[in-house]
Amino acid sequence: MNKLKKLAALILLSVMSIAAYAQTDNDNADIMRSNGKIYVVVAVVLVILAGLLLYVVSLDRKISRLEKNK
Repeated sequence: MNKLKKLAALILLSVMSIAAYAQTDNDNADIMRSNGKIYVVVAVVLVILAGLLLYVVSLDRKISRLEKNK
């Protein structure tokens, strides 16, 4: 159990250090914002999420229809 706690602490500290490093480097975000490319990235992410949502809704309807028929 002690090894598991040490491993969990190591993983947690590693993730926290990566997250802290990612927050300090805003040069890429500033460059993308100044060029207007950040809006393209946001639009692509929204389109992907909308597609996934539509897929899940259609899949749910198909499953519900199959459950009614049985």
